[in-house]
Amino acid sequence: MSRSVRTRPEGSGQALSEAYDTALLDLDGVVYAGGKAIVHAVAALATARAGGMHLAYVTNNALRTPDTVAAHLTELGIPTEAGDVITSAQAVARLVSEQMPPGARVLVIGGEGLRVALSERGLTLVESADDDPAAVVQGYGGSDFPWGRFGEASYAIARGVPWFASNTDLTIPSGRGIAPGNGAAVEVVRIATGAEPQVAGKPLPPMHRETILRTGAEQPLVVGDRLDTDIEGAFNGGVDALLVLTGVTDGAQLLAAPPQHRPTFVDTDLRGMLTGQPEVVAVDGDGFWCGGWTATAAGGHLELDGEGAAVDGLRALCAAAWTAAGDGVCELDGGKALARLDL
Repeated sequence: MSRSVRTRPEGSGQALSEAYDTALLDLDGVVYAGGKAIVHAVAALATARAGGMHLAYVTNNALRTPDTVAAHLTELGIPTEAGDVITSAQAVARLVSEQMPPGARVLVIGGEGLRVALSERGLTLVESADDDPAAVVQGYGGSDFPWGRFGEASYAIARGVPWFASNTDLTIPSGRGIAPGNGAAVEVVRIATGAEPQVAGKPLPPMHRETILRTGAEQPLVVGDRLDTDIEGAFNGGVDALLVLTGVTDGAQLLAAPPQHRPTFVDTDLRGMLTGQPEVVAVDGDGFWCGGWTATAAGGHLELDGEGAAVDGLRALCAAAWTAAGDGVCELDGGKALARLDL
């Protein structure tokens, strides 16, 4: 069955924390940035939790263990147990264990989080291509990861050993800016071998499956800041998503989003979990209204009239842009309209 193309953000008469039983929260750019809590995040999550919503933290970063992530969140004022954290290391470990016999030898190219997840699946960790591994598993190893480890991966893969990767995010946020992520390291091995890995992390189905299995969510809401991992992952899993504007996605990227990158809801920050969401309404002609703003597409660009909360103007612009684009990418100029919102 074909999936309908989203042409506007949806409204909700209920607070999202009441409409959904579990929030599947990304971390970097959503809960914290540079290791520090994003403004309003701690209070918003506490309120959602007190109201009965289950909070789960879903990250493509395979370096840190769930225990380490939980301790960090707790230190920030967000009480968290290790079982509330789901990582791409856990997802790839399950993927490997389902395809390899118990106790299989795996060559680990990554950090502590990946090593722990593979060990928990009963796999035997080896360090060299000469140790007769049954699989190569690659995850983010940190900024000082030894270059020679990529050579070990390449030697084994060139011999026909199956290759798995926790995720392929090209970049990762750091306290000093944007750094190369595991996807960049995967590219190094891909160039050397010409091979393609099986990938577990967002936006691919193994990560969504791991998350649902571990949380037991029946009505989950993905909450993220990235269109190409969080929102696409929700799309692939057939669940709703809230995009928050505290991370990497800006207004121009959102307006140009193809169907798989269009979130169900858009809000400024995590306080959006605690409220209903306004409807975006079609008005006479080809305009869309939300919260005092009317957006239209005309003459090769997007126009915005009215006043009100900036995020409502963005919601209206999304409707105009996505409707004009259909199942493609909006190429209309939205620069002047977005400048009015000062997002």
